[in-house]
Amino acid sequence: MAEQVALVIAGIPGGLLLLLLLIGVSCCLWKRFGATFTYEELPGTGVPSSVQWDKLCPLGARTQTSRPPGMLFVVPPSLQSQDWMALSSRVWAQVPQDPRPAPELLPHATGSNLGDACVVGTINPELYKFPGDKSETNFPEGCLGWLWFSVEYQQEVERLLVGLIKAQRLQAPSESCSPLVKLHLLPDERRFLQSKTRRRTSSPQFDEHFIFQVSSKSVTQRVLRFLVYHVDRQRKHQLLGQVLFPLKEILERDGQCIIWRDLEAESLEVQPPSEFGDLQFCLSYSDCLNRLTVVVLRAKGLWLQEDASFVSVFVKVSLINHNKFVKCKKTSAVLGSADPVYNETFSFRADPTELDTASLRLTVLQSVEGDKSHELGRVMVGPYMYTRGKELEHWNEMLSKPKELVRRWHELCHTTEP
Repeated sequence: MAEQVALVIAGIPGGLLLLLLLIGVSCCLWKRFGATFTYEELPGTGVPSSVQWDKLCPLGARTQTSRPPGMLFVVPPSLQSQDWMALSSRVWAQVPQDPRPAPELLPHATGSNLGDACVVGTINPELYKFPGDKSETNFPEGCLGWLWFSVEYQQEVERLLVGLIKAQRLQAPSESCSPLVKLHLLPDERRFLQSKTRRRTSSPQFDEHFIFQVSSKSVTQRVLRFLVYHVDRQRKHQLLGQVLFPLKEILERDGQCIIWRDLEAESLEVQPPSEFGDLQFCLSYSDCLNRLTVVVLRAKGLWLQEDASFVSVFVKVSLINHNKFVKCKKTSAVLGSADPVYNETFSFRADPTELDTASLRLTVLQSVEGDKSHELGRVMVGPYMYTRGKELEHWNEMLSKPKELVRRWHELCHTTEP
């Protein structure tokens, strides 16, 4: 009895090993025959065409990560619409097509959900777009337009190079605008250079270049003027605005400089000078800083002394309070011109309580021999206590528009008082 029990105990491990061996052999045989049946090409069948595949697998189903039952692999979405050709009886290869990426692989729009699929390595162009130039979109009210130009002075050959680049937002009197630009080198107003006419555009692109011969001795006294015209159907020129650029500004810069300026409505050709000439300047007052600002722009039609061997004209700006001079400042002298351009700024300290008793006197003077000077004319602006007419209107407009430059022309008057 004991021997039988011992044989049974010894046979159990052997039976288990034999059972495991049979199970392993069965699994190997199942995998081998199963793979053979899966890839065996059935007689009378072939690879489905793209039309058949579209019927069997709709577009919405093709983008899913799940695969149909009975398939061991899933064709990627970008390759599902491709055609395949047979290399051998059981090997298929993709037909070469357009190298452009499939629509599924293109970057998604900025408004798409974060859950949408994205392909690593693709570039979204929306992320690399620069914002537009806001300086050309923020168009101030009352502006007549802008003008871009470049200026360079070659001192070795005494030549002035002017590049007319473009204009923006020109205010034409009609719906269509056909602008052209005339260039003068003041004080010579008879000779000028002219650009080509650009048809039917309020923002023309010129890209034209002009050359002036200017001596190095007089370059600081010359002023470059751009006159922008609209040419109508009768070929008549209607002035849209002008830009004045003193050439003394280019000596402070090295090489070519690109500049843009606002168009001005007033022109020296439109308003003839008065008896003793006219002076243009700006006024501004800042109540926060208690600062009165005067910008002397230019003068025109001055009566110079012909017998003087040296002609030099400057403007003296004086702040007066209760008929007493508080402070005086002078502009730089302009040589040999009856229409000098200055564009110089002066500031005076004035409390708000002093504005009812203060006034400004601007005197145009011509230097003579020695340190003497001859007065060509003067203009005074201030409150009702001292002025009337346009001078009073200019002062009141300055007070009504704080921190803004108020620009006006004023006639010069001649007086024998000191």
